Amino acid sequence: MGNDADPRKSGIAGRARDGYERGQARVVERARGRVIRHGDSKASDGNIANIITAVRILFAPLFIYLLIADAAGDSGGALRWVATGLFVLGIATDGVDGMLARRRNLVTNVGILLDPIADKVLIGGALVSLSILGELPWWVTALVLVREIGITVFRFAVLRDRVIPASRGGKLKTVFQAVAISFALAPLAASADAIGVAGTEPWFTGIDIALMSTAVVLTVVTGIDYLVQAYRLGRARP
Repeated sequence: MGNDADPRKSGIAGRARDGYERGQARVVERARGRVIRHGDSKASDGNIANIITAVRILFAPLFIYLLIADAAGDSGGALRWVATGLFVLGIATDGVDGMLARRRNLVTNVGILLDPIADKVLIGGALVSLSILGELPWWVTALVLVREIGITVFRFAVLRDRVIPASRGGKLKTVFQAVAISFALAPLAASADAIGVAGTEPWFTGIDIALMSTAVVLTVVTGIDYLVQAYRLGRARP
């Protein structure tokens, strides 16, 4: 038999190799540019703002694991406090990456895509974890996730046609979500009992319900308001 390669296989392999090399070249090209310094030249997709956003996304599986491990083990709430700290840190850095991107002119398409995803992963991971642990009704988790994911998908769908700015209500909703979830994650009643302060659980439970209820109401109301704004802007266009 001859040693000549099948030309069909060679053609397929050649196209696959060329496609892989072009893909690698695009990745390298996107990685070039400014990482930290301010300027008007092209910003790298691997700039400091995008790195912070990516780290926020990685916080989610870590704090979920810590929550489940704390519930399954006997850490005395220590792992849960660490998980709560990671969630709070991740939510707190939401403004940091955006501020860096704007002030240092590091805004990229990758960052625009990742930033809302990071928020939804953190919020969604925390809500699902609380529901798995039986500390939050599943309908609350489903309602919040449907609103957050649905609005995010809608925003990207209409992004080329129009930009609908975040309202004050939307920003207030985000704050209440972060505070309510942080409060729900923190084992405050268990820690109070551990240091001999009894009878605090009803108080903490009441505060938790009030905060989460407010966050859910704001989530639904601002979601409806966002769709109404989008409809009005759509009708106003020539």
